[in-house]
Amino acid sequence: MHLTSDAVMDLVGIGIGPANLSLAALLRPHQQIKGRFFDKRSEFQWHSGLMLPQAALQVPYLKDLVSLVDPTNELSFLSFLVKHKRLLCFMNANFPQVLRREFNQYYRWACEQIPDLQFDSDIESVDIEGGLLVVKGSGGTQATRNVVLGTGQQPSVPACAKPWLGTTLLHASQYLLNNNPVQSKRVVVVGGGQTGAEVFQHLISNTDAMPASVAWVSRRWNFFPLDESSFTNELYTPEYSDYFYGLSETQRRQLLAEQKLASDGISPSLLESIYRRVYELRNVLGHPCDLHLQPGRELVDVTRNKGGWALELKHAHSGIREALDADVVVLCTGYDYRMPAFLDPIAGRIDTNEGEFVVDEDYSIRWDGPQDCRIYVQNAARSQRGIADPNLGLIPWRCARIINSVAHRAVYDVEVPAPFVSWDARSHSSQGASPSLRMAS
Repeated sequence: MHLTSDAVMDLVGIGIGPANLSLAALLRPHQQIKGRFFDKRSEFQWHSGLMLPQAALQVPYLKDLVSLVDPTNELSFLSFLVKHKRLLCFMNANFPQVLRREFNQYYRWACEQIPDLQFDSDIESVDIEGGLLVVKGSGGTQATRNVVLGTGQQPSVPACAKPWLGTTLLHASQYLLNNNPVQSKRVVVVGGGQTGAEVFQHLISNTDAMPASVAWVSRRWNFFPLDESSFTNELYTPEYSDYFYGLSETQRRQLLAEQKLASDGISPSLLESIYRRVYELRNVLGHPCDLHLQPGRELVDVTRNKGGWALELKHAHSGIREALDADVVVLCTGYDYRMPAFLDPIAGRIDTNEGEFVVDEDYSIRWDGPQDCRIYVQNAARSQRGIADPNLGLIPWRCARIINSVAHRAVYDVEVPAPFVSWDARSHSSQGASPSLRMAS
């Protein structure tokens, strides 16, 4: 890449995960909008360290790269099935949820259809030159009017465990990559969300290669299911995202706490599968593997212990400290967003609030750079956009908004019908839904 006026892009995407891949797929039919995408990895892989055999999506397969705003797009999941002559068999299989391994195949197939993706390109800096944003990296230099950040979230690790990260005390994102032998070992899984459940299930799935013991620890008071009810899924709609955006910071923070299990619970079918397996191991097989399910505990300390690990847990209600020894510790403790280092040259010009970018309605970051240059962000505005922001469900809608903003016109129709649930009190008077509904004085 060389910095010339002929090479100026309308947008450059940094990071090629599901979000920016969706953006590239939606740009594909609109070649007049010039875009290019970069990623430091050698190829697309979606959470490769957690691509467990039975891991499944927690969203419907129609929440793919494009279908929400462009269902006729050639890069839909249904098109992938047709292209690979799987559609009828897929329908006959009647999967309750699509396996993540198959969705990863779909994503990788979509990558092969888009020529504007460039892997093995580590971005080193984003700066301003001559009134344009200039992206510099291992592949050269690229000028652009807009940048779209899609670098994703980074592993979140408890402070007491950070000094000890390695091959036997690791974040779940490295679980399969490290390939630790666990047979006859003492294993502790920390974290009571979907990832913790999937790792626990995987550890107890092979009767012939079981650990000596497996403990599943969670700060939550139980292993709670994901709320997948229809009205809860209304929280994953454009209307609710816009409504949430208009609330005060205090109101948004309260709602996020209340809606925890609408985004971070465990699939009910997985919970049932785990319970049945524990029953089978204990009561039918009489297996010697010692299983401990320990909710209501927080990991507060980690130390070395004879080649293994000594963990200290604090019981939430009693405050009692408990000791737990382990050979392998898997931290299923989630992810958080951090400003990428390549933004350092312009970081002082970017508005943030408690470590999160301040975003406008079109997902552009507020900053004091050139008026015609914008920096958009994907999956990094949860406290402003709600629980759907890091989820797969609204990615195509958000990308369509970004494309419309970049093009300064309605490339995609992002208007949607009125929701079943009236979130905003003003909607009663504006919609005139019923003469009996009036604003209270």
